[in-house]
Amino acid sequence: MTTLKPLLAKNRSWALQRRQRNPHYFRQNVHSQTPHSLWIGCSDSRVPAEVLTGAHPGELFVHRNIANMVVNGDDNFMSVLQYALEYLKVSRIVLCGHYGCGGVQAAISLPDIPLGDENSPLARRITQLRAAIAPGLAETSEDDDETERLNALVEVNVLAQFRHLVAAEPVRAVWRAGAALDVFGCVYDLRSGHLKELIQHNAEDKML
Repeated sequence: MTTLKPLLAKNRSWALQRRQRNPHYFRQNVHSQTPHSLWIGCSDSRVPAEVLTGAHPGELFVHRNIANMVVNGDDNFMSVLQYALEYLKVSRIVLCGHYGCGGVQAAISLPDIPLGDENSPLARRITQLRAAIAPGLAETSEDDDETERLNALVEVNVLAQFRHLVAAEPVRAVWRAGAALDVFGCVYDLRSGHLKELIQHNAEDKML
């Protein structure tokens, strides 16, 4: 029978190590949070935002979903974005995809993969993702190296979601108000553990 004991044991060990290094490590975040960045990433278990950036509790406000998508009609995503900007006053947004993304792979493989009912949430989301990377699909060929093609389409998706992000009303409102906000589009390389910056945008840049 699966139990939570291994996770609880690791949690206790981690907490003990942190307190040994800094007795006030946890107390400093008890009453409030002041993250400097909003991280929008993929739900993939290999891409944990705090781990790969070396961030501590209180530094990142995080939203993750399949293939790091920015969907204006998604209340979950939009509420996170609005809260991060209006109440937490983050000064940076990082939109991060990753090479080897299973969501992008699924979008490439449509309609040859079983997603259950075509009206299921997963099917709808992968269909939206395929639409986002459609320009890249038109420019690549199934004869291309499979890994290189997937990596290229991961970057296409980051750029597509980035355009949605900088056009989102909460972001535009911050820039209209003259507040400092930088938005970055990045890709994480599973092989090297490195982040690669693809694009940056701020209030002084022209609308994408």
